[in-house]
Amino acid sequence: MEDPEGGAKPQFDGASAAGRKDGKKSRRRKGKRGGQSRNAARPASHEPSGGAGQPARPMEDAAGNPARKRKRRRRGGHGAAQDGSLQPHVMEQAGAADDATRSDGDSAPSRRNRRKHRGKRGLQGRPLTSAKPSAVSQQERRAEETALGAELRETLNGASANRRGRQESHAHPGHQGGDRQAGEHAWPEELYAALDLGTNNCRLLIAQPTRPGQFRVVDAFSRIVRLGEGLAASGRLSDEAMERAIEALRICASKLRNREIRRMRLIATEACRQAVNGEEFLSRVVAETGLALEIIDRETEARLAVSGCSSLVGRETRSVVLFDIGGGSSEIAVIRIGDNRFSRLANHITHWTSLPVGVVTLSERHGGHDVTPEAFEGMVREVEGMLGRFDCPEIEVAQTGDFHLIGTSGTVTTLAGVHLDLPRYDRRKVDGIWLSDDEVSAMQAKLLSWDFASRAANPCIGPDRADLVLAGCAILEAIRRRWPSPRMRVADRGLREGLLTDMMADAGVWRRHRNRRGQRAR
Repeated sequence: MEDPEGGAKPQFDGASAAGRKDGKKSRRRKGKRGGQSRNAARPASHEPSGGAGQPARPMEDAAGNPARKRKRRRRGGHGAAQDGSLQPHVMEQAGAADDATRSDGDSAPSRRNRRKHRGKRGLQGRPLTSAKPSAVSQQERRAEETALGAELRETLNGASANRRGRQESHAHPGHQGGDRQAGEHAWPEELYAALDLGTNNCRLLIAQPTRPGQFRVVDAFSRIVRLGEGLAASGRLSDEAMERAIEALRICASKLRNREIRRMRLIATEACRQAVNGEEFLSRVVAETGLALEIIDRETEARLAVSGCSSLVGRETRSVVLFDIGGGSSEIAVIRIGDNRFSRLANHITHWTSLPVGVVTLSERHGGHDVTPEAFEGMVREVEGMLGRFDCPEIEVAQTGDFHLIGTSGTVTTLAGVHLDLPRYDRRKVDGIWLSDDEVSAMQAKLLSWDFASRAANPCIGPDRADLVLAGCAILEAIRRRWPSPRMRVADRGLREGLLTDMMADAGVWRRHRNRRGQRAR
């Protein structure tokens, strides 16, 4: 049989005595020699073969070519022991060849062997193993390319490639954004939390500051608990309402424990303000959930509502009436903006009031299931009487186009969802949209024409709000009659957003970012 590379094929190419048909033992017993690793690394042309004067094939091919080993086994078991396993010297040769491809510190004979066989082809038409670049060098090259690509993305986007992996490790109490190196994440990786326990809802937001005046929501929770249910009649929080609220607060506490929060603020509003057992309830909340809530006054609540909606007030606006229709109270703030606008919109509040009426209290007094047009008008007149006691100068610029209303509550967001005919409520489509005066009137008339089952079946209302939405519309109608406006902007945001905005501004995270940008620019 002729070898296509070197003439006649040697008979015993590295085979052990177990594979010789004549039964003679091999003279070379390489498996017993201590210098086997040197033989594996020795150039193939220096290895003796069965026939004198005949060139030998490279040992790497004999030991590392799976196709030839299988072919040899079919012919007569060459290269295999009697128990079917590879002979030790064959395994050592394969291991040595494999180590040569993975190691950067090859011996000098091995490097000479690769130089000698560079450019040649093996018996099966494949490049010789030693001619391939090492796997480690390929991995290092890929690692260098990845590092360069990550550095480029960091430079262009202002964010490191592994931001998510480092986010929680940096977001811990007391962490200062100025302590970071220049190559780290451009935005402060600090988490802030705001919780609002209202008369009707329990809401939580966990957010990370981004661009100045803005933040990214990391986690959120909202549940209707109706803490103020029956409060108007008894003056106390009922046991069932407190149990519902504490169950929701347990979930909030779990979310807060799972993250490292730099700063948080947890507030309670009208239901705990009015209830005789409000303080007692909050002590129970601390004992059962570990959350310490503070009861805020009505003025603070009005300012927080304004802070949460500041980004929805355009630069061209000169006057705004912002209202937040809650479960037990409704906050109204009159905002007048002159030529010099403050960074905090709440500083432009000239007059404010908090009406002791909300969707829960009003629906309990007038009924929320079966609301007739006469009952609806009665609710509107009650709220108008409260607004009549609000001493606020008229807004002269109402006809110039730079005045409008901003509504932030479940009532206005529900109206917007019904107006858009959404198959399910979508905050992204509702927050910030404009409704004309005629559109608001049409939506109120549409809801008033529906019975309780129809309101409950609407995906933007649901059974939890079906008995409350018309009471909210009555409060909205009284506000519209007091401050007529051709348009109203809808805000799906409120006290939580105001809390987060104020905490981030007080911590100076946006100011520090502006300073770092200025330093890099120089």
